[in-house]
Amino acid sequence: MKKILLLLVMIAAQTVALAAQPQFGQQPKLVVGIVVDQMRWDYLSRYYNKFTGDGFRRLIDDGFSCDNCLINYFPTITAIGHTSVYTGTTPAFHGICGNTFYIDGRRTYCTDDSTVSVVGTDNQKKGRMSPRNMLSTTIGDQLRLHTDFVSKVIGISYKDRAAILPAGHSANAAYWLDTKNGQFITSTYYMTELPDWAKQENRRLKQNRDVQKAGEDIGLYPLCGTITTDMAIAALKGERLGKGPRTDMLCISYSQTDVIGHRYGTRGDQTDQAYLQLDRDLGRLLKALDAQVGRGNYLLFLTADHGAAHNSQFMQDHKMSAGKWEDPGVRNSVEAYIAKKLGNTKPVIMAEMDYRYYLNRPAIAAQGLDYEQVKATAIECLRQTPHVSFVVDFERAAQQALPPVIRDRALMGYHYRRAGDILVVPDPGYYSFGSSSSPIGTTHGEWNPYDAHIPLLFFGWNVSHGATSREVHINDIAPTVCQMLHIQQPNACTGEAIVEVMK
Repeated sequence: MKKILLLLVMIAAQTVALAAQPQFGQQPKLVVGIVVDQMRWDYLSRYYNKFTGDGFRRLIDDGFSCDNCLINYFPTITAIGHTSVYTGTTPAFHGICGNTFYIDGRRTYCTDDSTVSVVGTDNQKKGRMSPRNMLSTTIGDQLRLHTDFVSKVIGISYKDRAAILPAGHSANAAYWLDTKNGQFITSTYYMTELPDWAKQENRRLKQNRDVQKAGEDIGLYPLCGTITTDMAIAALKGERLGKGPRTDMLCISYSQTDVIGHRYGTRGDQTDQAYLQLDRDLGRLLKALDAQVGRGNYLLFLTADHGAAHNSQFMQDHKMSAGKWEDPGVRNSVEAYIAKKLGNTKPVIMAEMDYRYYLNRPAIAAQGLDYEQVKATAIECLRQTPHVSFVVDFERAAQQALPPVIRDRALMGYHYRRAGDILVVPDPGYYSFGSSSSPIGTTHGEWNPYDAHIPLLFFGWNVSHGATSREVHINDIAPTVCQMLHIQQPNACTGEAIVEVMK
């Protein structure tokens, strides 16, 4: 009798679970993807009691939280994170290996495209952008393909890369901020003229004294998130998103949190104010979505492109191991070591970027040196460098004696023509302090939980309240959304759907 009762309970549970999952032919009216730049997972609990009930807390209290979402590649950089969220894969396949990286020896900014022109400003340096350097499709691309390009897909952010890469190749539009002029712009990849609603929003920005006063430093103010929200709501209304015959998609990325974090760190009034204001802005966005699309009619997810380390001096002040790993000094030491060992008279390192060393193969060949010998000598020197845990030979990572977490994340972040030759893994708490960070600020890029543990919240259409502590990954987001929509995954997807979200 007990076995029969247990069997009946199991059947009933499976029936309820299946009934709760989206059925074929059912789709939300709108998908909203939100990426908060540099948001650590623990910020959800740190600020929970200070959040209003309309923003983050509504997503947490009414949505589904994946409490152990990790980035499964190395390095953890902005452009890589935004791309991985929406493609369901990693640099090994989507090819976006950093904000700036080398493609076949040519230094390339992730969204540079000399074939297009700016739209909405005369500042050509801010507008010649497109997603062409990205090798794979996105959620939005798959949605457009599935609906014969009836669905609308739009990306919006302060940063160009954070608007362009999430929206994908076939997006209707991507808009980003020209900080010099305080205007949202785009490129001829998408259109030849801004739509009327965008022009109207830009006119409003021109009249906003706070925006004009902040100017090129607007990313350092919570106001940046407010105007990003305003632009998103303007696009929602201007394009009538969620009111068409097929599912639309809106990709929003908040970048002020990253700029503020680099300047002021993970602690302090500036970072607190940024997240509390973002909470209020999210509340406004959700109310606008409720009004236009209707509660329960839109599917929303919120995540981050990466986290952030606590400032090294802050950690040292509290007796914890931490410090700065000085890239330029290390690179010079490696060059000197190679020259002493091999006798070359000209540099053989083309660049050091995001803990990766790019060797200059033409310069190596021109001096009659052997590439493998140069690489082995560089690795020999780097292994003797203080505060280095591991040095990875990308081409031989699978054969090296490395912990699986380092080996696997290095390989998932490696693209043969774009990611360099050698990867350095600093000790925990030690990091490269780039030019974008102040002495009291922070940075990111490593495999450790402070950079790789990110929030992931699902909310709205066919999402039940709940949470899971099971390990999931940044590249699981896209297949989860695609499965809920019953559309094909992006064409290089390596993630797996998070089935708990759909129960």
